[in-house]
Amino acid sequence: MKWYLKVMKHYSDFNGRASREEYWMFVLFNFLISLLFFLIDILLGTMNNILFVGILSSFYSIGVMVPSWAVTVRRLHDVGKSGFFILIEFVPIIGSFWLLLTLIKNGDEGSNIYGENPNNYEIITENDYA
Repeated sequence: MKWYLKVMKHYSDFNGRASREEYWMFVLFNFLISLLFFLIDILLGTMNNILFVGILSSFYSIGVMVPSWAVTVRRLHDVGKSGFFILIEFVPIIGSFWLLLTLIKNGDEGSNIYGENPNNYEIITENDYA
């Protein structure tokens, strides 16, 4: 839950890097909260049965849209890609798979042009043992 709250606090920060853990924990909690609002919409009768869209879940989805984009851009930065690569999702079929594979892979070790490694792992080389 701390990762979800961290992303929400930095809702408009498109700079820097986001670790795999930060991104995927946000995705998990976002899914669970969306599911909760969906179920509440069904129980309250605020679900449109034709469009299968609820009022509460729609407001939540709109509210979390910018933080979702921001953490995705920061995750792309972690693997050394520009944030504009988020737009590749609009390429049918291939774009979504490429973006998913990119979001799954390990981030760059050490710092890259987007900032320091969010995991703060210290890279040990052979020279450090001498």
